[in-house]
Amino acid sequence: MVNIIKYQFECIYSDNFLDYTFLAINMKSFPLDLTNCDKEPIHIPGKIQAHGFLIAVNVDSLTVDFITENIADFISAAPKTLLGGRFEDLENLLELSGLLLPLLKLGQARSSFDTINPYPLKIDSKPYYLIISLSGPLFLLEFEPVTLQYDIQNLIGKSVSEILAGNNLRSLLYNTAKEIKEIIHYDRVMIYKFLEEGHGEVIAEVKEDSLESFYGLHYPASDIPKQARELYKLNYTRIIADVNSASAAILTFNEEPLDLTHSVLRAVSPIHIQYLRNMGVESSFSISLICGSELWGLIACHNYSPKFIDYKAREAAKLIGKIVSSALEYRKEEEESEQYNNYQDALNRLSLQLTKDGDLLTVLMVQENILKDVTGATGVAVLFEDKVATQGKTPDIDQLKDLFSWLQRTVDDAVYYTHRLPEVFHPAKEYKETGSGIIACMIAQDSSELIVWFRPEQITTIDWAGDPNKPAVAAQGGSLCLSPRNSFEIWSQIIEHTALKWTQTEIANVVKVRDKVVTAINKKAGEIRILNDRLKRAYEELDTFSYTISHDLRTPLTLIKSYTELVMVTNKSLDEDGKQLLGRVIAGADKMGFLINEILKLARVGRMEVDMSPLDMDVLIKGVLAEVNFTREGGERAAVTLGDLPVIVGSEILVTQVFTNIIGNAVKYCSTAEHPEIMIGGVDTGEEIIYKIQDNGVGIAIDHQDKVYELFKRMDNVKTFEGTGVGLAIVKRIVEKHNARIWFESELKVGTIFYIAFKR
Repeated sequence: MVNIIKYQFECIYSDNFLDYTFLAINMKSFPLDLTNCDKEPIHIPGKIQAHGFLIAVNVDSLTVDFITENIADFISAAPKTLLGGRFEDLENLLELSGLLLPLLKLGQARSSFDTINPYPLKIDSKPYYLIISLSGPLFLLEFEPVTLQYDIQNLIGKSVSEILAGNNLRSLLYNTAKEIKEIIHYDRVMIYKFLEEGHGEVIAEVKEDSLESFYGLHYPASDIPKQARELYKLNYTRIIADVNSASAAILTFNEEPLDLTHSVLRAVSPIHIQYLRNMGVESSFSISLICGSELWGLIACHNYSPKFIDYKAREAAKLIGKIVSSALEYRKEEEESEQYNNYQDALNRLSLQLTKDGDLLTVLMVQENILKDVTGATGVAVLFEDKVATQGKTPDIDQLKDLFSWLQRTVDDAVYYTHRLPEVFHPAKEYKETGSGIIACMIAQDSSELIVWFRPEQITTIDWAGDPNKPAVAAQGGSLCLSPRNSFEIWSQIIEHTALKWTQTEIANVVKVRDKVVTAINKKAGEIRILNDRLKRAYEELDTFSYTISHDLRTPLTLIKSYTELVMVTNKSLDEDGKQLLGRVIAGADKMGFLINEILKLARVGRMEVDMSPLDMDVLIKGVLAEVNFTREGGERAAVTLGDLPVIVGSEILVTQVFTNIIGNAVKYCSTAEHPEIMIGGVDTGEEIIYKIQDNGVGIAIDHQDKVYELFKRMDNVKTFEGTGVGLAIVKRIVEKHNARIWFESELKVGTIFYIAFKR
């Protein structure tokens, strides 16, 4: 006796849930809810829809390996008598004697049956369509009745013209739903777009007036699980003629189930059947919308009574779907191209700007929104050399500094982006209106310099068609079972702290901006390095020149003075006027010798190597005061007040020269005061040690304050004081060699304060 295997899913219906006793999943091994739907093997249901019948013929042996048990409803033959039978008997039974095999071989040779399907034939004088496909080593022969109810092919031209008349995406999709409804007369036609993570939204709808609207409603991914979405990419149309009709089981001797991936009669998942029943839908038809080889959405048609449209009508509807898919792809490419061009224009303008000289912040921000517009951001902030600059809408400076600090501590990559910043950096909740999404690029490797683009929060209210988190329910006996949703009442979800996601183009543009900025910085750094090298050489040449000139001038100057003195001693005929003139020559030579010595001192400072060590400033300054009081006129009259004298690090010889010069000047220029006073002290600020030397002397006029450190520059009010105008030039050079700072404050007839700041 032949043991015939029925490959079907045995289901126990109990109100609104289904208990799958066959499902090859260990239900106890993980929590059970609607997400388990993506485990259901819907491509091998073991059944077909009962409005047609199926025969599967082995490609090699041409034996009938599979047959549906409802075949007797269409032809006068029992399924058991055909299963395993000869191909010739099958041809005769189908009234295709000598015709069927050539059709199969022709399609096999072409690797496609598209030019053959549907093949019209008559069985017992009734018209049918034969649809042929391959399923592994089998020919699938599927037979459907011909209705000729819809002359869709004659309406396609007009419908396509109406659909493409829309000048934007919204009108395109609405026109599509409208035209499809007019052609096939389903009660409701929707355009259903797939969103992230498989969720979907109804974005266009045309329906009968008596029906409630589904427009704008969202549906969870579990309503159309992953494996169903994959089949929609392979089969562009799918019809469910009657949810209440019993499916026909597939009979076979084989142990392996029949793969119905490309079948037009494939039975429907019991979960989906019950889902449609819960919605009150008795028939559905869907057309895939493909954009860029991915499933963009569906044209979903619902009818509230049983409805069947034959293969040719479905193929005509599929053609409309393909045309709409092409239009979608074109519109998408058009929008992306326009956006790309805008971004590219901003990048080009930014590149041009970066070739110009100037401070980087100024260069980046000089043109309004140029940096912001390389992405779809509403604001951008730049941190460079501890300075912050912004464009557009950004958090305030204190908030930016906190964000920069967090990025510097936590981000290792050159580019970081998120569309949910408040969820990862909680202080961002305070400025979610401007910065719920960011892209940050690190300019420097140590993240001390960066650029951050901002996007505002987009508070979204999602209206779900029922609670998307509906769990599994308990069946009789306490076991858990999968259940399609029973309630479709609107369930609202509010999403906060979330911005529009950054696109790959925007992220790529940020990478390009970073590369351009780094290139510009490196170029400027190279230029500065070259200038520094030139400046160093110029200093060295100047030092050499100063030393050489000063040294070479000494010999002739000594001769001039010596011979002049000799003439004065030996020439007895000189009168007093002659002696006075020669005396002036000697005085001029002495002054010139003094100037040469000063220039030599300045040259030596430039050539001298700085030997740094901690200096006891109490000892150093008291030593300077002792020397000044002894050598400078009026030194003994000045009242000197010493404050704190903290230790500094420097060259003892050079630092002594600095304080000798400045304290000496203080003594000299306050010597005419009635009560000369000098105050000397230092303060430790943590980063620097700042020394202050204050006097109540003659002061420095405002119009001379910018010339204080120039060689041989002396003010009119100090002409009576001895000096050359070289001392402060030497002081400034020594201070610079210590990487320190010097500045002063002065007022005529009030006095002068010099400040020297040494780094710790």
